[in-house]
Amino acid sequence: MSRLEAKKPPLFISEPLTKDTVSQSLSLLSGILKSCYGPAGRLKQFHNGVGGHVCTTSQSSAIFSHLSVSHPMLRVLTASIENHVSRFSDCGLFTAILCCSLIENFRSLNIASCTIIKISKHLLSLCMDYLKSEACGCRVAVDFSSLETLLCLIRSILTSKPACMLNKQEVDHLATLILKAFMFTVPSHVDTNAVLGKCIIVPVKGKRVMDSTVLPGLLIEMPEISSAKLLTVKRSCSNMIKIALFCVSMSGDLFSPEEGTITVHHGISLEMSELNQLFNVGNQLVNDEVGLVICQKVIHPSLKQYLKENHIIAVDRAGLSLMEPLSQMTGNKPPIASIRLLSPSCYGSLKDVRVESFASKHFVHLIPIDTVVCSLILCNRNETAWDELKRACETAEHVLQFTIKEPLALLGGGCTETHLASYIRHKSCSLSTSSFKDLDCSRTQYQLVADGFCHSLESVACSLNHDDGEILTDLVYGHCWFVPSGFPSVFNWSDLVSKCGCGINGNAKNLSWRLLQGQFGSPVIQGCPKEPLVNVADFQTLDCFAAKCSGLQIAVETANLVLDLSYVIEDQN
Repeated sequence: MSRLEAKKPPLFISEPLTKDTVSQSLSLLSGILKSCYGPAGRLKQFHNGVGGHVCTTSQSSAIFSHLSVSHPMLRVLTASIENHVSRFSDCGLFTAILCCSLIENFRSLNIASCTIIKISKHLLSLCMDYLKSEACGCRVAVDFSSLETLLCLIRSILTSKPACMLNKQEVDHLATLILKAFMFTVPSHVDTNAVLGKCIIVPVKGKRVMDSTVLPGLLIEMPEISSAKLLTVKRSCSNMIKIALFCVSMSGDLFSPEEGTITVHHGISLEMSELNQLFNVGNQLVNDEVGLVICQKVIHPSLKQYLKENHIIAVDRAGLSLMEPLSQMTGNKPPIASIRLLSPSCYGSLKDVRVESFASKHFVHLIPIDTVVCSLILCNRNETAWDELKRACETAEHVLQFTIKEPLALLGGGCTETHLASYIRHKSCSLSTSSFKDLDCSRTQYQLVADGFCHSLESVACSLNHDDGEILTDLVYGHCWFVPSGFPSVFNWSDLVSKCGCGINGNAKNLSWRLLQGQFGSPVIQGCPKEPLVNVADFQTLDCFAAKCSGLQIAVETANLVLDLSYVIEDQN
C-alpha cells in the first residue's frame, strides 16, 4: 500500500486561448492545412515513427484520421471537422482553414467573446441567407440535362488532389467514368421511396489510369475461375437466373458456446447432422431452379461440389459490404438468414452472369435486370496514388448525390470566399442603428468583427496560392484573381491576369483591383458585388453547394465554441 501514489487534483487551465502553447499549436495546425489546400497543395506524409504503413496525402479525411492532436481545445476543433467530413466528404480543408483563421482573427480583438459570438452569428446568417437567395452572385444552378456542369464539378474534385498524379486526359477520362457510374445508380423508375443505388470500386493497382472502366452490375473476384472458361448457368423458365443470397454461414460449423447448451442423443453426430441439413438446402436450391448461390461467409466444400455438379455457381466469402448492393440489384430481397427453411419468395433474379478479367484478376460479373448497382474498375500506377484516387472518387460520388437532391453549386477557385467577403463588407456598412441595439454592440465593434470575418474568408482564398504570387479581388464582381510570381506590386494588374479563379470572368480593362493580403483591421470600402454573365463553358472550378454551406456553418460555430471556452479541466491521474 505504501507504493500507491496519492490521487492528484485535476488541473484547471483558465482562458486557454491566451496560452502560448495553444496559440502556437493552432498556428501550426493552420499552416499545415493551408499548405495542403487546392490543386497546387503540398503533400503530407504520415507514419508512426517505428515503421508500418506510410500515408501520402493532401486530403482532409486522411489528414485528420492520421493527425494526433493533444490539446483538448484543438481536439474540439478537429472532431468538429471530422464530423463534417464524415457527412459530406468534401470541403474539409475549407472548413478547417476558415475555422482556424476565425479563431486567430477574433482572439486578437479587444472585444468580449460573447459580443464577438453574437456578431459572428449575425454575419453567418447574412451569408446563409445570401447563398440561399436567387440574387446570390456566386451560386450556379446545376442542369442535369447538361453534362458540362456535372463534369466540371467532378473535375474540380479530382484536380484538387495532387497525390492522385493525374494529367488532364486522365482527369477527363475519370470524370466521365464517375458521372457514368453515378447515372447507373439513379433508378429509372422514380417513386416516393426511390433510393440511389451503389457504385462499388474494384481495385486494380499497377495499371494505367486510362484502363479504368465502368460496368453495370457487380464484379466479385473469384481466383479459381479461368478467364477462358465459359460459364454454364442454370436459368429458370422465364430465362432469368435465380439467385440465393445467404448471410449465414454454410460451412457446417457447430453451434458456438455463446448460443447456449444443446443436448445430443447417443449415436447422433452433430457434424453429419449439419452436413445433411446443408445437402437438404442444396437439394431444394436445385429443385427451385436456382442458378447462382452467394454466401457472405463460407460454403462447405462438399456442398460447393454438389452445387457445381448441378450447374449452380457457388460464390462464398462475399463479405458484409456486398450484401446491400447484392440485395438491391437482385430485386431488394433481404439475404437469407437461415438454412432451416427456404421460402419460394426468398430468391432474387439476374439478367446474366459472365466471367471478366482485368490485369491478373478474374471476376464473376453479375448483370442485373435493372441497373442500380455498378462497378468502377479503378486503376492507378501505384498503391499510394490509388488510395488517394479512391478517396477522391468516393468524394465525387458523394457530391453528386448531394447535388441531385439540391441541384446547385458554388464558384470555386477562391471566388465564392472573396465574393462573400465583398458582400459582407457592403452589408455591414449599410446596417441600421436598430441592428446594433439588437446585437448589443457598437458600430465600431461590429465593423471590427466583420472585418475579421471577411479577412478569414479571404485567407482561405489566399491559401490556394503556394508560389508567392499576388492575389487580387476585383471591386466589381468580388472574384479572386491570381498573379504569377515575379512581378512588382506596382504593375498594371490587367495586363497580368486573364481569368478569375472560377473561370467565369475574363480580363476586363474596366475592373478595379485590391490586394487580398491587406492588413487585418484596415478599413475596406466595398460596393455590392455584381453577378457576372454566366456561360457554362467558362467554368473551370465548382464546389459542392451543400458541403460548402455546411462547412461555413461548422467553421463559424466551432470557432464560437472555442472562443467561449473559459476553462479546460484535465484529470492528471
